[in-house]
Amino acid sequence: MGEFDLIARYFTRPTARAALGVGDDCALLQPAPGTQLAISSDMLVEGRHFFPDVDPFTLGHKALAVNLSDLAACGATPLAFTLALALPEADEAWLAPFSRGLFALADAHGCELVGGDTTQGPRNICITVFGEVPVINGKSQALLRSGAKADDDVYVSGTLGDARLALDALRGTVKLPAEVLAQARCRLEQPIPRVALGQALRSVASAAIDVSDGLLGDLQHILQASGVGATINTSNAINLIAACTRPDWTNGIISFEKQLEYVMAGGDDYELLFTAPASAREAVQAASRQAHTTVTRIGRIDHEPGMRLIDDHGNRAHALPSRFSSFDHFA
Repeated sequence: MGEFDLIARYFTRPTARAALGVGDDCALLQPAPGTQLAISSDMLVEGRHFFPDVDPFTLGHKALAVNLSDLAACGATPLAFTLALALPEADEAWLAPFSRGLFALADAHGCELVGGDTTQGPRNICITVFGEVPVINGKSQALLRSGAKADDDVYVSGTLGDARLALDALRGTVKLPAEVLAQARCRLEQPIPRVALGQALRSVASAAIDVSDGLLGDLQHILQASGVGATINTSNAINLIAACTRPDWTNGIISFEKQLEYVMAGGDDYELLFTAPASAREAVQAASRQAHTTVTRIGRIDHEPGMRLIDDHGNRAHALPSRFSSFDHFA
């Protein structure tokens, strides 16, 4: 099977929203009047981002999910995406489930494949996604990292930690019961992009980011962009512990310290981390209900730069533990 047969068989579909899709040198997108384009790219490399034996269906899902999560953090509505795919060979047994997983999530969010490229080489998946953000009275409704202000609340959607737990189990550093590993692995390989929540938080949240490299590390990006600091209540953050990491699921295999590490620095969760004024607490809960996604308030934004961890009694950690540092490809 040649390159163009591969594209035609697995990745060419009629477009409904794009003006022109796969088949020409460029795709043509026509954003709705009164909107801006939101654009993001992510790359998944075999051996770095996914195991060689991963189910190609779940890999197709995750490849697009991590990009949709970026749109969610911006409050954008998905529009279209491109796919650049390097493969060691044109393996139909891999391509068929990969494309099914990819398009199942794409269809769920009305996001069309409009172009891309294929080449032979080590397996590498690069997606660029396009979304729309409303512009009202000349002001973009996009959620940015730079809008957090002192006395804002800090929130996180969903739960954290299962993806890191699954990664440790697959690496052989933790042994889990089969049913626990299956559930945790689903969180690692099929994350849920919080697109509906991101849209519901427009004009409510002051800043947002998705949790891809770890809660505290990603929060640091908001603090740097906004020129502020933060105080995080570890007792509140513990409420973010996902089911799989709780003692009743793991028979006490995972210590409390490890649970806290997974929550604070686990990564690969693709939940939304956002800030909002204290006066918007009811609006935040309304957005949570609208998106059918739980949110947990874990701290506040401070004038004082830096990040501080406290417990319910106000006791403050002298320094952030090194194990709470976020993932960095080149560190």
